[in-house]
Amino acid sequence: MKKVLIILLLFGITAGMKAQNSNESHVGIKGGYNLASVSFDGDGETDQRHGFHVGIYGESFLSEAFSIQPELLFSQQGYEVTNNSGKFTQKLNYINLPVMFKAYPSRNFFLEAGPQIGVAVTHKEVYDGVFSSTQEYNPDSFDWGMNFGAGIKTDSGISLGVRYHLGLGDLYDEQKAQNRLWMFSLGIDL
Repeated sequence: MKKVLIILLLFGITAGMKAQNSNESHVGIKGGYNLASVSFDGDGETDQRHGFHVGIYGESFLSEAFSIQPELLFSQQGYEVTNNSGKFTQKLNYINLPVMFKAYPSRNFFLEAGPQIGVAVTHKEVYDGVFSSTQEYNPDSFDWGMNFGAGIKTDSGISLGVRYHLGLGDLYDEQKAQNRLWMFSLGIDL
């Protein structure tokens, strides 16, 4: 039910923004490359899982230099741990809802920061070693955190950006494990 409410909220925001003056608001699609890991008990990060993200966004300018951009993204996250006995991969796929506050110190360069909530939609663990195994679990992980990023956006509406997600929600009940994510994105205003 939470997933449906989040999706409806974003589509409502996006549709409202599209109805405004097109010079002040933009709706678009974005996608890109992920480097995901997890920080365990603040003692460093795991190896990175390579993945992708894809979704929609709506950017509404509050002034010439500031905008707000809610997004709805599918994102492959998780982590890998490799040692002498094999490789363990935690595959967590999320539906994320970031709300980014963007500042344009120049016409085509932006800085961004904002909160993000996410809900895991799939959860799979793969062990590849002497004995190989795969287990799937019901996704019940709720994630939240902060995003920080920068990028460039052309006058034609094409943007290139990099963003870091600092997860603040715990993935497990027994230990402190938090998502870390680098996102490299290409966005296109529609």
